[in-house]
Formats: sequence, C-alpha cells, structure tokens
Amino acid sequence: MSDETIRPGKYVALTYTICDDAGNVVEQHDTPVGFVYGSDTELVGGMDRAVAGKRQGDQVEVEVSPEQGFGERDPNLTFTDRVENVPPQFRQLGAEVQMQNDKGETRSFFVTRIEDGELTVDGNHPLAGKCLTVRVTIAEVRDAQPGEEKVSGIHAVQMPGPSSIN
Repeated sequence: MSDETIRPGKYVALTYTICDDAGNVVEQHDTPVGFVYGSDTELVGGMDRAVAGKRQGDQVEVEVSPEQGFGERDPNLTFTDRVENVPPQFRQLGAEVQMQNDKGETRSFFVTRIEDGELTVDGNHPLAGKCLTVRVTIAEVRDAQPGEEKVSGIHAVQMPGPSSIN
C-alpha cells in the first residue's frame, strides 16, 4: 500500500457509492475512477476536494446538498401531454426523448409517468433536489504521469450508455 498523500500532481483512483437521504444506494462505482488531483476535474459534491491529504485505503464520507450535487429540481423541465399525442416509441417508462429548445440546444428527457391517459417527461437529473451521502474509498495514490491530467477524470473516454442509477 502506498504511503503517498493526495496533493496537487498526484494521480488518484477511487471507488464510491452515492446514497439518498433514506440510505438507499442510487449509484455505485466499484471500478476505480481516476483523476489527477489539482487538475480541472471536479467530482460530484466536492469529493475530489474531500480526499486532500488522504492516503490509499482511506475512506471519506461527504454529505452533498442539492446545490453541490445535481442541482434543485426545475419544474419547468417537466411536461405532461395526452398519450395519444406522443409517438408510440416513447410510450414506456424510462424512454429517452431528445428535445430541442428555440436556441437549438438539446436535452434528454425521460418518461417518468404514464397515468390516466397522460404521459410525463422530465429533463431533471434523477438525483436533482436530493440530499446525498457519498462514500469514497481511495484505491490508489501515485505520481501522475506526464499528460495524464488530459486523459483522466472528465477527460477520460466515457463508456457507452448511461450511468447506473437505480
């Protein structure tokens, strides 16, 4: 086990679990997520800052408010319409609908309710408006390799498909 402490210029790999205020696991990453500490990578709830000075094997728990996490719920991002006005391919819970505003910006909305002949789509992140607890385990701390800050964290190639949200 490394005796290195997390400080600017160190490569850090961590695993984490996000729980809602009832203690339910809503997201879990058992495969380490790596980033160079002090680069432009920001992790949800400031967990990147919370690990400063820690070592491999240490665990940290971070309480995350909606403002620090996925933001407050925006009621303007929820729309309801009659089911018959919605194309058939979107008439199922969880269906993803791409919508575009008048500026040409697109956003993913998800079907969250079908009830009484009406269908509701929501463009809020599923964790918006929720207080969360993030439990972090530091898997690795080492000197960063040259250029690694450009290919780790937010710069890393993303795997196809959505994050695991229960």
